[in-house]
Amino acid sequence: MKKIALSALAALTLGSVAANATTFYQDENGQVFTKPAEGRTAIKTDTPLFSKADKLKFSALTYIGYTYDDYKSGLTSDGVTPYKEDTSDFEIRRAYFQVKAYLLEDPKSYFRITFDISKDVTGDEKVRAKYAYLYLNDIFTNTGVEFGLAHRPWHDYEEHNAWFYRSISKVLIEDKKSGPDLSNSADFGVMFKTRTQYFDADYGIFNGEGYHSASNGNGMSFEWRATAHLLGVSGKDKQTKKTYWDASFFGQYNQGHKTVEVDGITENQDLIFGGLHTVYNQPSFLIAAQYVYSDNTSDIANNVSAQAGQGYSINGEYRMGEDKEYRVLARYDSWTPEEVDSADEKENRSYIVGAAWHQNKNVEWVANVIVTDNEAGSSKEIENGTQYMVTAEVKF
Repeated sequence: MKKIALSALAALTLGSVAANATTFYQDENGQVFTKPAEGRTAIKTDTPLFSKADKLKFSALTYIGYTYDDYKSGLTSDGVTPYKEDTSDFEIRRAYFQVKAYLLEDPKSYFRITFDISKDVTGDEKVRAKYAYLYLNDIFTNTGVEFGLAHRPWHDYEEHNAWFYRSISKVLIEDKKSGPDLSNSADFGVMFKTRTQYFDADYGIFNGEGYHSASNGNGMSFEWRATAHLLGVSGKDKQTKKTYWDASFFGQYNQGHKTVEVDGITENQDLIFGGLHTVYNQPSFLIAAQYVYSDNTSDIANNVSAQAGQGYSINGEYRMGEDKEYRVLARYDSWTPEEVDSADEKENRSYIVGAAWHQNKNVEWVANVIVTDNEAGSSKEIENGTQYMVTAEVKF
């Protein structure tokens, strides 16, 4: 299956090249080029490739890295459970291959498919679809729609406006080691996208379980993000060029998200959470903060739903150099799961400190440390330790 998927990626790449009528050239050493020059001859092929799309556009993004996990030694605070064993690994954390096919008269409407390569719990690299949706532009005034395996409203906004380092850590609501793991970044459904100068929003209906889990069939999930551009500037991916200040409200109302059984009582528990976020950016620095609250939806006596709790995250970066290519970054996360007795609640915390070098538009290097410091007695106390990471983010 993996060979078939990877062959499909190669075919899509070649097809997109052929659709744009690119000619390749080869020198006497066999090296291939996209431009003619002295000593290079055009490569001719007897196998033409075709696409029924007016235009194909492909791109790729990969996080290549090394991670050393230095966990605490000995036993956790219960005196029985040991901390995790130290690990040291070179890794491909994620690799994405994307194709957009422009099929309609509107040049801003397209079909997109993104393949996601990631490591499963056994250490094997798996290939799955991350996105596969049809985007229709301006179905209403200033509003388009994604239909299929689509973006969810919050994650993409934060990663392109406030936290640019998914290569080392996911956003708070998706974090597992010390965060709440409330939601992931894609799901099957329909999402509307409204864009204006001073306001934009993403909102839609989804299965609710995410792109790498089966739908439980217990209900749909309504999800949203509403953002005010307080300076009238959208700063998406323009953090070194623009000054912007945003304030956002986001959340999710997921019916019957988890089925639990307590004392012989079975209940389909909803997942309901909301968050407030703000980010202020100038070309030389950024600061962002958010607060998230997840409601206790259990109706069973002396029980709290699994993902109930509250927390916050603060992150910032300072940029230096002629092109702001050198950066220092920091982030602090805190999440406290709700308990029946508030005296039993334990705070989970993580600290990130690092430096980044934006080598060019295709390559960025990041060196960082992540300290996980979950409170004694927390169910995630075994995660405590220090993570040392070096990462190359490669995209084209």
